[in-house]
Amino acid sequence: MTQVTDLCDRRFWVFDLDGTLTRPVHDFAHIRRELGLAPDADILSTLSTLPSPEREQQFERLDQLELFYAAQTEPATAVVELLARLAGRGCTLGILTRNSQPVALQALAAINASDYFLPRYVLGRDEARPKPDPQGIETLLEYWGAWPDQAVMVGDFRYDLEAGRACGTATVHVDHGIHPPWPELTDLRVTCLSQLVEML
Repeated sequence: MTQVTDLCDRRFWVFDLDGTLTRPVHDFAHIRRELGLAPDADILSTLSTLPSPEREQQFERLDQLELFYAAQTEPATAVVELLARLAGRGCTLGILTRNSQPVALQALAAINASDYFLPRYVLGRDEARPKPDPQGIETLLEYWGAWPDQAVMVGDFRYDLEAGRACGTATVHVDHGIHPPWPELTDLRVTCLSQLVEML
């Protein structure tokens, strides 16, 4: 278990986007219905198993749906304050999302957070295997010349925490009370990013 003091000393931070840096706006039940998927289906895994050209058509439709939700994106409480605090401490910041990179960049612009993330450090589903696979975190650490014990993965869902655990980073669960807690995957649990600001 990583101690909070150790976590605050880490200089490489990877963030999930939807529901972590933004307020949760994605209606995944609606997305699944629009794509004709089962209510509990993992969207990316299910679409990946489809034959061509249906797979490409469905991913194109998913892109359209995600852009629709990105246009409605609102910042999570204290998000810019947190990013500014980390940047002021000399931290390097990245994004790992199951969205496409263009959708992620649009969402970051919508919450006035683009200045804190170089586009090449914003990894979507086409730049790395989707979480919970740790490849995206590993890719960012390689870009940065950093080790897992220097990094933190922050997210609101178990896929984020599983990716961090598999890579060996510290993990922060932003718990909105929507999902059950995952203490076995979590080094620090917060209910709002403002709690992280206070710790820093």
